[in-house]
Order: sequence, then structure tokens, then C-alpha cells
Amino acid sequence: MLKNLSGKSAAELYLLFIVFVWASNFSVVKYSLEEIDPFSFNAIRFFLATLFMWVVVYIKRLKITVRKKDYGKLFLLAILGNLLYQMLFIIGVDRTFASNAAVMLGLIPVWVALLSHLFTPEKMHRIQAIGVLLAFAGVALISGGGEEGFSLQAETLIGDLIIVVAALVFAAYTLLSRSLLEEYSPLTLSVIVMTIGGSMLILVGIPSIIRLDFSAVSTLSLAGVAYSGIFSIGLAYLIWNFGIKNTGTVRTAMYQNLVPVLGIAIGFIFLGEKLQYLQYIGSLLTIGGIMLSRHT
Repeated sequence: MLKNLSGKSAAELYLLFIVFVWASNFSVVKYSLEEIDPFSFNAIRFFLATLFMWVVVYIKRLKITVRKKDYGKLFLLAILGNLLYQMLFIIGVDRTFASNAAVMLGLIPVWVALLSHLFTPEKMHRIQAIGVLLAFAGVALISGGGEEGFSLQAETLIGDLIIVVAALVFAAYTLLSRSLLEEYSPLTLSVIVMTIGGSMLILVGIPSIIRLDFSAVSTLSLAGVAYSGIFSIGLAYLIWNFGIKNTGTVRTAMYQNLVPVLGIAIGFIFLGEKLQYLQYIGSLLTIGGIMLSRHT
């Protein structure tokens, strides 16, 4: 699937598709969490995501091999990108508003850019730095420019802080992936990390699954788990690593800022939600910031 198209143009097309998947995933997750607890939700969707990846491995007849010296890095990557990030994400989304979560996750490219500039050879120049700041400002306007505004009420503050930490964790995962992608293909790395991290999340979720009353869970909620697992995790992690390898960490992370933009468009088309003028400005700032961040 990723073999036929290669290079920056292919990676950016795939990343745009994942933007759509992630934009719709917020609504899917929120809907399913009304009937399924966060730990059961994560366990089931990661089982499906891991199974999906191994099906891809089987179809491509890929032989998975791991160098002994990389065991530690791969284990750390699985903890960051799967166990910690996904637990923080699902708990945070469950405890805050979707708009708050969107703006907090907009910090991912900011964290990536800053950590990359400080700890890796991939440095930002002035135009890229301006692009990062503009994109984040745009996300803030999109999430806070609606009728309800950006809320930091006491009942959502904990969820907001959890999402901030999740963004930092995923930024660290993105940077650590870059060095391993010099030795492993995106598919190989994704399968290894998903198997390790997914197994951890499944083990954590088993007690909750045992207590879950499946007879009270609707078909739509179960479909939401499948969508979230197969598309927003299984396929998305493959494409995310492909993007990192072909476009760099900063450019890849910047696509996260398109998620709230497309989320607003989806709401307008399918739910009849109307944008406020600040959200239009935020959309333009986000797109402009992404274009600037691609400047070399």
C-alpha cells in the first residue's frame, strides 16, 4: 500500500487522509464512551489495530526482525506512543470538552519543534518557527472562537492537563521514531511497537472488559471502536511513521493542526453547525502556518 507511492508528495497525501480520520475520530470516541468505559474501549480497539497490522504483514509477506541493541528503544517507544499516550488521550477526552482536547493536542507540533530544535539535528529556522506559532494560534481560535468558547472550568481542568501531557508524550514518541526509522521500515516499526504497546493496553483493560455489559452496548458504539482501532490507530500509525521518514518530524506533526479545521467542516456539512468569524480566521491561520512550516 505504501510501497507504490513514495517520497514527500505521497507522504503528504496519506497524512491528509489521516487528518480526516482523526478529525472524525473525536466524535466517534465521544459517542462510544457514552456506553463503553475508557479502559475497555482502548483494549478492544488496540486488539483490532494490532490484528489489522499483522494482516498487512501477512499480505505483504514481510519478515519481522529486531536487532538486539534496539530492544530498549522499541520498548520505550511502545510505552510512549501506545501505553502512555493512548491512556492519557482516552482519559483526557472523557474528562473534557472536544474543543479543549483539540486545542491541547494542537500543542503536538509545538512540542515536536521545540524538542527537535533542542535535542536533534533537525533545527527550525525563523519561517518554520513562525509557522508553528501561527498554526497553534489558529487552533486556539478554532477551539475557542465558537459560541461556547474555550472552557477551562474546574470540572474540565484535569482533562485539559491530561491532554497537554499526552501531546508532550506523543511529541517524544515522534522524535524517538525518527532514529529507528533509519533502520526499520514504517510498517515493521509500527507492527513491533503496536504489538508491544497494544499488548500492554489489552492487559490493562481486561478487568474492565470482564465487567462490561456488552448487551447494553449499541452496534454503533461497537462500530466506533472498530473505526477508531483500525483507521485512527492501525492505519494512522503506519502513515504517521511513513510521514516522519519522508517529510521529517516537524512537517509531519504540523498536520495535526489540520484536524480541528476539518472537524469544523465535517460539523458544518453533516450537522449544520455554523462557524463563528474567529473560527474562520483560525482556519486560515492554521493552513497558513502549515504552509510556512513546509518552507525549506
